[in-house]
Amino acid sequence: MTELDPWRLLVFVALGVVTVITRGFFFLSERAWQLPRWAERGLHYAPIAALSAVVAPELLLQHGQLITTWQDARLLAAGAGAAWFFWRGGVLGTIVTGMAVYLPLHLGWGW
Repeated sequence: MTELDPWRLLVFVALGVVTVITRGFFFLSERAWQLPRWAERGLHYAPIAALSAVVAPELLLQHGQLITTWQDARLLAAGAGAAWFFWRGGVLGTIVTGMAVYLPLHLGWGW
């Protein structure tokens, strides 16, 4: 284990202070905080934007390059999962359907 030099200690303490200040900032006010209407409206899109930012690259890229063939198990599994979701709804059925398509194609056919 390396020894804790003064610069590292300073960085750790500074990061801790910044974290406590930014997370505790909302407790410093004596009255309730009210977000502006535009900010509340924008926050409605945050979950779908975050999910898209995580899922889209995993679905459309392979080794940092766009997938150039339709013979990729991820594409067909995503399509099957989306079809299930729009037909029946529900997250569990979507996951099960996507995996039921993905696993045979990926493990069986090597896609």
